[in-house]
Amino acid sequence: MALAKQFLKSKPVAKVTFELPAEAVNGAKVVSLVGDFNDWDVAAQPLKKQKDGSYKTTVELPVGKEYQYRFVIDGEKWENDWAADKYVASGVSTDDNSVVVL
Repeated sequence: MALAKQFLKSKPVAKVTFELPAEAVNGAKVVSLVGDFNDWDVAAQPLKKQKDGSYKTTVELPVGKEYQYRFVIDGEKWENDWAADKYVASGVSTDDNSVVVL
């Protein structure tokens, strides 16, 4: 998995690229990025399937914050990002959430 950050000089935001590799999606049809930046809305940020079978999306987020997020595979399976900056307890279950630090 990859997590890439591009900090913009023109404004206080970063373009963050989230990627889930093909082996993690296991033939999934739909992969979404959910997090506190989109109210955990499964429909808000779908990932685009790449030629290698991975899924990817880029989001602009304000810098100076930490954001919790996870991937949702086919609307059912919640997956953490193995490349996250850190992990925190979700408060909903025993699972952790991934965190990106900007």
